[in-house]
Amino acid sequence: MKKILFICTHNSARSQIAEGLTNYFYSENWQAFSAGTQKTRVKLEATQVLKEIGIDISHHYSKTVEEIGDQQFDIVVTVCDSAKESCPFFPGKKVLHKSFADPSDVKEAEARLNAFRKTRDEIKKWLAETLPNMNV
Repeated sequence: MKKILFICTHNSARSQIAEGLTNYFYSENWQAFSAGTQKTRVKLEATQVLKEIGIDISHHYSKTVEEIGDQQFDIVVTVCDSAKESCPFFPGKKVLHKSFADPSDVKEAEARLNAFRKTRDEIKKWLAETLPNMNV
């Protein structure tokens, strides 16, 4: 089983969505985790848009990279530019960067939910294109 860590600034949306999608669709080969450079809370919209496609992350919580400790990961993926800049070094591991727009930046309720759906779908597509071909 390969281990993958998704990192974004607050571990509240993009990294949580990526963790949920990976553990749901790729659990035969991958075990996903997520963390942030700062701790906040998981956005309700992230939980909602995954629930729409049958994935339950209601038990997820925001955690920092420090809380992950010295676990070893095959791949570390930063999913926002801010996290890429402040991401700690994970020696001997493959580090990837794929920036996704932050749906939390959208303020109007319906547009915000649609932004979370768009981010979910973009992450899902990227995972489908990337994970099956990943050699680690």
